Amino acid sequence: MASTTIHVGKDLRAERLAAAANFRRRMTDAGTFVVRLLSSPGAGKTTLLEKTAELLGHSNSVGILVGDVETERDAARLAPYAPSVQITTGGACHLELPLIERALPDLGARPPEFLFVEDIGNLICPASHDLGEHLRVIVLSTTEGDDKPGKYPKAFRTSQVVVLSKTDLLPHVPFCLNRAKEDARLVQSALQFFEVSALHDRGIDDWCEFLHQQRALMLSGARGVFCNE
Repeated sequence: MASTTIHVGKDLRAERLAAAANFRRRMTDAGTFVVRLLSSPGAGKTTLLEKTAELLGHSNSVGILVGDVETERDAARLAPYAPSVQITTGGACHLELPLIERALPDLGARPPEFLFVEDIGNLICPASHDLGEHLRVIVLSTTEGDDKPGKYPKAFRTSQVVVLSKTDLLPHVPFCLNRAKEDARLVQSALQFFEVSALHDRGIDDWCEFLHQQRALMLSGARGVFCNE
C-alpha cells in the first residue's frame, strides 16, 4: 500500500511546551504552587494527598485534580480534605494540559495556594508531558521494589522530588531505601527524597514544610528546586 507524507509545518511539541510554560506563569502570578504526583498504580498517591491536604489546609487553600482512566473514587476520597475534581480519561494513560485547564474552574473561583495534580498511575506516558507544574514528584512505594528508578529512568530524570511511601512496611518487604536512592541519583543527581508513612503520619510534617518553603521561594521570585521560568 502506498503511503503519503503530510507536512503539517508546525512543531507540536514546542507548542505544547509553550502552553505549559504559559500555564505555569499564570499559576505563579495567581500565587498557586502546582505540584504534580506521578507513580505506579497503588503507590499511595491518594493517601499521601489526604494527609498533605489535611495538614496544609490548616493555613492554606488547597485544590486537587485527580486523573484516572475510570471512576470518581479518588476525588470522593479526597473531597473531605480539599476541593477535588476527578478527571477521567476513558482509556488515555496520562493527563494533558487542556484537561487540567478545563477542570480547574470547577475547584472554585478563587485560585488555591496549592494545586495538586494526581496523574494516572503510570511511570511511562506521564513522564513525557509537561502539565505546567512547578514541582514534579515521584511517589515510590516500598512494595514496588527498589530498582524502579533504573527501569523507568525518564520519570525520575524529569522529576525534582521522590517521596518514598509506605515506609512502615520496610520490615516486611525486600526494599532497600539506600539502594533506591542511589539508583535514582544515577539518573538525576539533584533529586530530593522524603521518607513517608502516610498511614502513620510519619514524614508528613517535613514534606509539608518543604512545600511551604518552595511556594515561598516561588512567590519571592527566587529559584527553588522546582521548575522556575
